[in-house]
Amino acid sequence: TVKKVGFIDYYLDEWHANNYPEMLKEASEGRMEVAYAYGDIDAPDGRTNAKWAEDMGIEILDSPEEVVEKSDYIIILSPNNPEEHPRICKVAANCGKPVYIDKTFACTKKEACEIFESYEAGKTPCWSASALAFSDELAATEKENIIAINSIGSGLVEKYCIHQIEPIVILMGTEIESVTYLGNEIYPTFELQFSKNRIVRFTHCMDAPFSMQIAYENGTFRNFTVQSPFFKRIISKMIDFFETGIIPVCSDKTEAIIHIRALCLAAMEKPFEPVLA
Repeated sequence: TVKKVGFIDYYLDEWHANNYPEMLKEASEGRMEVAYAYGDIDAPDGRTNAKWAEDMGIEILDSPEEVVEKSDYIIILSPNNPEEHPRICKVAANCGKPVYIDKTFACTKKEACEIFESYEAGKTPCWSASALAFSDELAATEKENIIAINSIGSGLVEKYCIHQIEPIVILMGTEIESVTYLGNEIYPTFELQFSKNRIVRFTHCMDAPFSMQIAYENGTFRNFTVQSPFFKRIISKMIDFFETGIIPVCSDKTEAIIHIRALCLAAMEKPFEPVLA
């Protein structure tokens, strides 16, 4: 029997909702299909939800509650509007079915904690991650005894810094002490101070590939540019989670990532002044 996946989104004509259905179908070898969807509003600069559904061959339901009821697995989207997640996520918190919540998970650590607590109370497994967390290059990188990282990635800070912060946390851990914005509006750059005098700098450049330079205590150095199909990797993780219920990314790590993102946005308001964690 083909398992039914349901989308709950703020609006449906966005990259993730447009691409996940084919990715899920292909990666699951037809065991899963996106069958149902609901969007709160029509895309501000795109197709209406009705037109999206017609083009995609996916049934629009009348409410998010109906999506939760009819679906075997749920994906909560709204990748460009994480401020909507605390409200949207409530719908599925008590369903007991596996729920994947798209990046960016929440806007503040407090919101992230509240979402996870509600899902734990409702005995509903959920998780969230950046696709960059699953690149082959990151998986092959030695994670012990790193003292410094330079990272660069593309996109606007508010939407895409999660894709640099999550790999940074995977390598450096969650013990953040401060964040400083270094004041360049064209190439926004942040300095993150971690425990034990470990430092990370990461920069956004609109068309830059995601890459890292990593220095180790023994003087060795690693440099990589992400070229592996990271979206295929995260889709495979979603499928494994849906079929087993095993969560691949712990909530503590996601909460720390959201906290660092919030510190970065706060730091942008006062360049060159450290914002303490």
